[in-house]
Amino acid sequence: HVELVESGGGSVQAGGSLRLSCTTSGYIGSSWCMGWFRQAPGKQREGVASINYDGTTNYADSVKSRFTISRDNAKNTLYLQMNSLTPEDAAMYYCAAFESNGYCHFYPAIDFRYWGQGSQVTISS
Repeated sequence: HVELVESGGGSVQAGGSLRLSCTTSGYIGSSWCMGWFRQAPGKQREGVASINYDGTTNYADSVKSRFTISRDNAKNTLYLQMNSLTPEDAAMYYCAAFESNGYCHFYPAIDFRYWGQGSQVTISS
């Protein structure tokens, strides 16, 4: 049984930073693909970033150069460093994972088998 638990969300002013963490329990091997997704009220869920076992990353255009995804396999933890936050970044953020055969990207989201419960990020202007 695999569980993902997000933490680190909260409220921050526009221009500020937050770091989300996602701790995993159960077996998540280093070969697993992990990603971050977000969903704002009234909007569809969107992929934010993904990271493969070898450290290869992918980012949505809207967060490139502002967000950084990383993982610590020894600690079974995934991170999302978010800088220069704007009100458009406000959403519920979810981490997700699946056992990869080499391909790792946040699209399509259907590939991701395991999901956390989410961590709320609020941005005040």
